[in-house]
Amino acid sequence: MHAAGAVVCSICTGTLFLAEAGLLYGLEATTHWSVAPFVREHYPDVRLRPERLLCPAGTGHRIVTAGGASTWSELGLYLTARFAGDTEARRMSKLFLIGDKSDGQLPFAVMARPHQHTDAAIAAAQVWLGDNYTTGNPVARMAEIARLPERTFSRRFRKATGYGPVEYVQALRLEEAKQMLETTAEAVDAVALAVGYADPVFFRRIFKRSVGVTPARYRQRYAGFLRV
Repeated sequence: MHAAGAVVCSICTGTLFLAEAGLLYGLEATTHWSVAPFVREHYPDVRLRPERLLCPAGTGHRIVTAGGASTWSELGLYLTARFAGDTEARRMSKLFLIGDKSDGQLPFAVMARPHQHTDAAIAAAQVWLGDNYTTGNPVARMAEIARLPERTFSRRFRKATGYGPVEYVQALRLEEAKQMLETTAEAVDAVALAVGYADPVFFRRIFKRSVGVTPARYRQRYAGFLRV
C-alpha cells in the first residue's frame, strides 16, 4: 500500500511492524518509550526520536509514527489538519474534547446555535448584529432596528433565540476573539479592541469567566497546536 502511494501510520509499538517491513530505513520515527531500546538494538538504521509524540517522515511525509497508545488523538488531529485543514481539526478537537483537559470543558465549548424562529423583527436585528457586533451599545441599536422598546425587544429576543441580547452580543464577540486567538498572532489587547471591547482588562475578565481560561492560555492551547 505504501508503494502504491498510501500514507502509512503507526501508534505505540506499531512502529516495530513498520521497521520490520523496512519502511523506516534511514527515517526518523517515534514509538512507546518502553520499546525504544529494542528498536535501537534490532533496527539501528531507524533514527529513533522517542521524545516526540508524532514523527512524520519520508518523501511526502507518507510515514507517520506516533508514541504511546494515547497519542491516537494527536495522530487523528494531525491527519485531519493535513487532509481537511486546520479549521476542521480545531473543530474536531473541541467537539471531542481532544487535548489538555486540566482546565475542564469550557475551553472546548462553542456558542450554542440560536433557536430557529419566525420573528422577523428579531431576525433583522440578528442580521445587523452579525456585521456590527463591535459597535458600542449594540443592544439599543438592535432595538431600534427591530422598532421595539428595549424591554419588549429583550423579552422577544430571548423568546426567539434562547439568549438575552447582552448574552448574545458577548457570545458573538467571544467566538470571534477565540477565532483570532487560534489563527493570528495579534496581541490580546488588539484582539479585545477588534471584537468590541475598549477595556482589555474587562475583556480578559469576561473571557476567563466564559471560557474558563485566560486569552493567553487559550491561545497556547489552540494556536498552532497541530504543528509537529
